[in-house]
Amino acid sequence: MSWIPTLLEVTDNSSASYFPIGIQLIFAAGFVAAMIGMSALVGPKRKTKDKLATFTSGIATHGDARQPMAIKYFLIAILFVLFDVEVIFFYPYAVNFRGLGWSGFLEVVMFVGFFLIGFIYIIKKGALNWED
Repeated sequence: MSWIPTLLEVTDNSSASYFPIGIQLIFAAGFVAAMIGMSALVGPKRKTKDKLATFTSGIATHGDARQPMAIKYFLIAILFVLFDVEVIFFYPYAVNFRGLGWSGFLEVVMFVGFFLIGFIYIIKKGALNWED
C-alpha cells in the first residue's frame, strides 16, 4: 500500500491530497447507481390504471393552478427569512460572550439596533399589513 500517500507525506495542496476524496465520491456514485439499477431490475412492475392516474387526494380539481398570488405573501416570506437569519448570528455571540467582553456586547447591540431600525421601517411602510 505504498502508493497511497500518508497524512504526513502530503502537507501541501497537491492533487494527491484529494485522492481519498475522489475515491470516496466514486464509490458513493457507484453505490447509488447500483442500488437504483437493482431496484429497477428486481422491483415489482405492476402498471395498473390506478397507479398510472394522477394523484389528486380524492378531491375534484377546479380552476386554474396558475392564478396570480399576492405579492404580500412573498414579502412576508422574505422578511421572515431575513429576521430568522438574524437569530442565527446570535449563536456565536452566545457561545463566546465572555471572551468578547464589552466590545463584543456593543457590537451585538449595534447589530440588534440596525435590525430594529429596519423592523420599524417595515412596520411604518405597512409591509406587514394584510388589508388591501
